Amino acid sequence: MPRFPVPALNVALTTGGRFVLGANPGDNFDLLVFYRGLHCPVCAKYLLELERLMPEFASRGVQVVAISSDDADRAQQMATKVNAQSVKFGYGLSLKAAREWGLYISTSRGKTSIGIEEPALFSEPGVFMVRPDGTLYYGAVQTMPFARPQFQDLIGAIDFALAKDYPARGEFTGPV
Repeated sequence: MPRFPVPALNVALTTGGRFVLGANPGDNFDLLVFYRGLHCPVCAKYLLELERLMPEFASRGVQVVAISSDDADRAQQMATKVNAQSVKFGYGLSLKAAREWGLYISTSRGKTSIGIEEPALFSEPGVFMVRPDGTLYYGAVQTMPFARPQFQDLIGAIDFALAKDYPARGEFTGPV
């Protein structure tokens, strides 16, 4: 729920150590990019674009982490595939935690178009911007890999939000 605290998040990083949401937040936002896993060619393309735009996010005080339920080996393979230099890759997201974040869970259909086996269960994509105080600013979830929020659009939204002190929207919880 926008303006309310998000679920806890604590995942191992391919570079060592852990990403613990809130422990060392970005100056303005943490951008959490949940992706399906190594088996997903759409994810690889999406994460390539994220890596390309990292200087734009960094200059706006946005910390970025790409997260999946993959194990360490598969997460490292994805980081290598997208030539990750700046994007942090978190792995081992439990499906319980994925569900707490509102992500959809899918079952395996075997090998994908790129010949990589899907895990038995995995989470579908989601993109969240979290304020340094741990509250949700923006969230989008998908039921499948297609039609995700474009990172260039998010950069424009961040610029607007920071310049206008624009609040998170969708916060109303009363009766309708």
